[in-house]
Order: sequence, then C-alpha cells, then structure tokens
Amino acid sequence: MACQYLADLGYQIIERNWRYSKAEIDIIAKDQEVLVFIEVKTRSSDYFGKPEDFVSEHKELLYSDAASRYMESIGYEWEIRFDIISVLLNTRGIYTIEHFKDAWF
Repeated sequence: MACQYLADLGYQIIERNWRYSKAEIDIIAKDQEVLVFIEVKTRSSDYFGKPEDFVSEHKELLYSDAASRYMESIGYEWEIRFDIISVLLNTRGIYTIEHFKDAWF
C-alpha cells in the first residue's frame, strides 16, 4: 500500500526492506532529486496511539546509521530526508494513510 501510494505521488521506489546490521529500512525512494528513507508503521487501531507514535528515538538512530551506510555503498552525497508513512487498517480492509515528511534528522 505504501509503495503504491508513493508511486502515485511520483516517487521512484529504489529499495524495499533494505537491511544493515539491526536496522531495516522499509522503503528507499527518490522524490525528484531527494533520497528518502521511509519507515512504514501499520496498526489495526489507534487505541494505544497512532502508528507514527511508535517510531522511537532508538529506531531513528538505527535508521540514520543504516541510511549513512546505504549512501556510502552507492556513493550518494546529496540531499536526504526521513519520512514516516502511517497506515491504519481496519478489519474490513479499509485503510487510511498519512505521510509525514521530514519526520526526523
């Protein structure tokens, strides 16, 4: 769902589920000239909080380190961004997506 959402916005999906050490970057994409590292959080309810609230500082640090390694591996030295895509999916298969650009740095 998240990849289709991004593709519909014109993003070019480069990698899915890219791993480095203990981190997994859900989606790596290009938004025009910006390399975007995207964490996708999905929940069936927001009873305990919205999906985006479950991205901890520790997760951000792991993501940032993995992003650095990815950029090093491809020789990328331009602008980057960290986004969160929040998906709420109910039991009937209906979902809502929220996209948080520049979620952290």
